[in-house]
Amino acid sequence: MSAVIRLKRFGTKKRPFYRIVVMDSRAPRDGRTIEELGYYHPIAEEGKQISFDAVNAVKWLKEGARPSDTVRMIFNRKNIKMDKLEVPAEVEAG
Repeated sequence: MSAVIRLKRFGTKKRPFYRIVVMDSRAPRDGRTIEELGYYHPIAEEGKQISFDAVNAVKWLKEGARPSDTVRMIFNRKNIKMDKLEVPAEVEAG
């Protein structure tokens, strides 16, 4: 089984809300998830757009889960780099 970290869409038309989830790569976008890591709400205020469990995200990345391009961008905003795979101190505390 090849795991990917990607976004699962919720919300209504023109009001998207996404959950950051770990899924089997063959599953559909809104299909069954293995684990939910957090959420991404692009319409909300800047400080409230992204929230996820960084420790579990790094754990899944170390186990070989591949992030989608958008999830990789979200992780980069929170200083989780794919080359280091460490949880930054400011993210771990908050």
